[in-house]
Amino acid sequence: MIVLALETSCDETAAAILCEERGLLASEVASQIAIHQTYGGVVPEVASRQHLTQLRPVIEAALAHAGLRMEEIDAVAATAGPGLATSLMIGLSAAKGLALGLHKPFFAINHLEGHLLSPFFRSSELSAIGLVVSGGHTLLVDVEGFGCYRLLGQTRDDAAGEAFDKVGKLLGLPYPGGPVIDKLARTGDPRRFDFPRSMLDSGDFAFSFSGLKTAVRYLIPKLPDRSEATLADVCASFQEAVVDVLVGKTVSAARATARNTVALSGGVSCNSRLRLKMDAACRGAGIELLVADSALCTDNAAMIGWVALHRLARGAFSPLTADIDPNLPLVS
Repeated sequence: MIVLALETSCDETAAAILCEERGLLASEVASQIAIHQTYGGVVPEVASRQHLTQLRPVIEAALAHAGLRMEEIDAVAATAGPGLATSLMIGLSAAKGLALGLHKPFFAINHLEGHLLSPFFRSSELSAIGLVVSGGHTLLVDVEGFGCYRLLGQTRDDAAGEAFDKVGKLLGLPYPGGPVIDKLARTGDPRRFDFPRSMLDSGDFAFSFSGLKTAVRYLIPKLPDRSEATLADVCASFQEAVVDVLVGKTVSAARATARNTVALSGGVSCNSRLRLKMDAACRGAGIELLVADSALCTDNAAMIGWVALHRLARGAFSPLTADIDPNLPLVS
């Protein structure tokens, strides 16, 4: 069975083709980062117009890469939420039209479920504590199996990726700030500035990053200088505070639930310091760490198709009346 999947939840226009027997056949992503850098963040109207322009070429490129014709597709899937409403509408509407025209099954997929399951892309096991950490979401999930998820905790304010981008903007760094902070932090001293580890010892699995962002805001006018070295130290200290909380909460959740696997996913999982410290902490606790391939960490359609393949095997189709939900939760 072959699935064509589309992803347009934010500012990446993506299409992927997956085969039940052969795995991932094609994955194409058209990024809008260069366009939105001008505005210092994603502009929803601009993003949706770009999706309209890029979606057909991306689908055609995926088909060409896979060596397939549209008529050979057995099912069509797209992200239904969460995300930007005007962006979600483009991909979901296109998927419905293709499914209707091809007389094939249609799947409306949860973007968060795609991220959550992406570390299991080549694994037969599906049991872990999942940390989904991205620009819009930070949540810990107890994964008992496909479709069996228990939300343990999530951010009460800013997501970790959102905090990275906002701090990057405060420091005058280009958008998106996360990758730039990661790069600068590699030469900085993570102990120079003592930023708060919000809710690290709260006794639950909730997160909060708005206070950390505010601490950086208050520090900036007090900096002794604005040298490259000082900037690197601020980035390293801020990043360390975020990573310490993410790692500490995740390992605690694994211990509390007796899970012996941690699955790390989402765009922030590309952060080099997070990967390093999560790996060390998991090794120390005797926990296996699964991390999605870099190409599957940021928004992509392969993860959407992966979820659709699982649903296809169970005959869990979506009606063509399925609508977008910009606030679609992972767990109802």
